[in-house]
Amino acid sequence: MTREQVFELMMETGVVAIIRAQSSDQLKEVIRALKDGGMKAIEVTMTTPNALEVIRDSAREFAGKDVAIGVGSVLDPETARAAILAGAEFVVCPTLNLEVIKVCRRYSKVVMPGAFTPTEILQAWEAGADVVKVFPASTLGPRYIKDIKGPLPQVALSPTGGVDLDNAGAFIKAGASCVAVGSSLVSKDLLTSEDWPALTERAREFLSVVRKARSS
Repeated sequence: MTREQVFELMMETGVVAIIRAQSSDQLKEVIRALKDGGMKAIEVTMTTPNALEVIRDSAREFAGKDVAIGVGSVLDPETARAAILAGAEFVVCPTLNLEVIKVCRRYSKVVMPGAFTPTEILQAWEAGADVVKVFPASTLGPRYIKDIKGPLPQVALSPTGGVDLDNAGAFIKAGASCVAVGSSLVSKDLLTSEDWPALTERAREFLSVVRKARSS
């Protein structure tokens, strides 16, 4: 997929699913369950065992199926490049690293650096971020997103950290372009029980909440 197509998938659903699985084999099952639930932007964190191998295999398996496999928890440009070469369609960082943004732009990949203060958020946007990951979003909640969008309406924001079914809609209504969801979607209980049908249903619930918030 092109960078533009990946960005459109992310914006279409309004949810980026974050996976921190216990093993590479389990992670593949998680991706399938999320896809069945309608998720189209799925982030595999570098904290997952054999993350690059999983990204490579998953990118091949889901190629041409309207699913973008990305990489998360990226701290440096070397890791970003390795993940991109393995097949990652987008790169997500917990912090702001300008060199990571530069690498992603060089390879024409969607990049979502982490930032928190207005200064960091604008710096990330001016450096070429497609979306700025506001992290940790739970600290100040949806009102903070609304406050940031006031002076910076042009910046696409993705609240991350503490986003759940109860507040995802509020973040969207506050002006977020999309939300990134981790443990409240792919919970430890679901991973332990390997209840993939329940995970698929949870994915559908998140997408429904975002759709309703956008239409209200």
